[in-house]
Amino acid sequence: MSLSIIYTRARVGVDAPLVTVETHLSNGLPSLSIVGLPESSVKEAKDRVRSALLNSGFQFPTRRITINLAPADLPKEGGRYDLPIALGILAASDQLAGVDLSQYEFIGELALSGELRPCSGSLSAMMAAEISDRTMVIPTANAAEGALLQSTRIVCSQHLLALCDSLIQNKPLGACPPIPDYETYGAACLADIVGQFQGKRALEVAASGGHSLLFYGPPGTGKTMLASRLPSILPPLARKDALQVANLYSIVNGQPLALGQRPFRSPHHSASSAALVGGGGNPRPGEISLAHQGVLFLDELPEFERRVLEVLREPLESGEIVISRAARQVTFPAQFQLVAAMNPCPCGYLGDRDRPCRCSPAQLNRYRQKLSGPLLDRIDMQVEVTRLPASTLAQLEGYHGEPSSEVRQRVYASHIVQQERQSCSNASLDNRQLMEVCGLGKPESQLLEQTIEKLGLSGRAYHRILRMARTLADLEKTEKVLKTHIEEAVSYRQLDRL
Repeated sequence: MSLSIIYTRARVGVDAPLVTVETHLSNGLPSLSIVGLPESSVKEAKDRVRSALLNSGFQFPTRRITINLAPADLPKEGGRYDLPIALGILAASDQLAGVDLSQYEFIGELALSGELRPCSGSLSAMMAAEISDRTMVIPTANAAEGALLQSTRIVCSQHLLALCDSLIQNKPLGACPPIPDYETYGAACLADIVGQFQGKRALEVAASGGHSLLFYGPPGTGKTMLASRLPSILPPLARKDALQVANLYSIVNGQPLALGQRPFRSPHHSASSAALVGGGGNPRPGEISLAHQGVLFLDELPEFERRVLEVLREPLESGEIVISRAARQVTFPAQFQLVAAMNPCPCGYLGDRDRPCRCSPAQLNRYRQKLSGPLLDRIDMQVEVTRLPASTLAQLEGYHGEPSSEVRQRVYASHIVQQERQSCSNASLDNRQLMEVCGLGKPESQLLEQTIEKLGLSGRAYHRILRMARTLADLEKTEKVLKTHIEEAVSYRQLDRL
């Protein structure tokens, strides 16, 4: 048979569209041509495939070989097509006679020795193959990703020769190893932080409702320590969300995040807008997508360029980022929890009880202008972290506060209530759902309206305060939002009052 058809998967964003590798052998001068919009790395596959076949003991046909990667209008990149191309040549030259390859899909890069090397984004290809009801064959180095799916239709192989031997003799291919035990929560614990009870309370509220949070205060007060403890009290990820997170890391790193682990991303303030939102010719996820279902921590917030921070405004509202290029448009999920930290002024000591501020009014004005009003308006909670007096530190010496494990239990109970009531966190409620689940009484409505009018807040701030009040009510296990909940929610909008 001089024509063969092999199935594989491309990578477009988080999707893995089907690609058919058609191989045809014909008479003529020996050559190998690859068509179907291949990029440079795919065109170079012909040299890798030829050496891999010869070093594995197969014959390389001395005929005219034409390989078509269909659909022809989909760009192909990477070394993932090496294995299906090699198998297509073997099948077309009758070196895999009697083997039915129509029920398989293959991805993998070939070494010159025939060994299979891993490829990035294989998890999305495995998930798509499961839906198509075919068996996906992957390199053994990608087996950790295949184990996340816990599917018998994901198999792996170490070498091209071993794979062909198993196919010809109808032997079972290697199964993916079981998922190793993983401790979802790290060693960082809230009990390590001395004092700062308001900051800890703000973390608990933010974790319960999925709210964004900004800590501001003098240097050395524990803002970064507080932010780094947030993942330790977040509720566990559902399996669907965990696979989505692992898929994003598989695309970028070639290795997924451990199943159930919430991401914590902390980019440096020199990061560009493309580094935050993603980009490239074949768009790849940025920091906001790698923080999907986790935490994006921006330390020294005003040190980021203003145009870089402005790109966060749309993802904070929609929970996704759309990257448009001339040839394609890709959507990446970006439902992250923003946590930021900043000093109140360039010297850091504005409002400090012990050290005077050295900044001029002009310096202070330039510093504050680095953060736009629309961006601050989208941050639910703005909490000051003050310096503890030396006498207070001495009294708290050796004191261990409430550990993360106890706080996490309350957060998880609140999370369950929200999922059962509206199937999403309070921070993700749209305005119509928000009014339905809050059911404010007349005293509560009047208090909220008076507060909004007095502080001159926007309609967006009105709804964000209401969402926080709903979270506070859930933490106290009350059905209705009370005045005390609204008052506490308003107290977390401290920058609005400056």
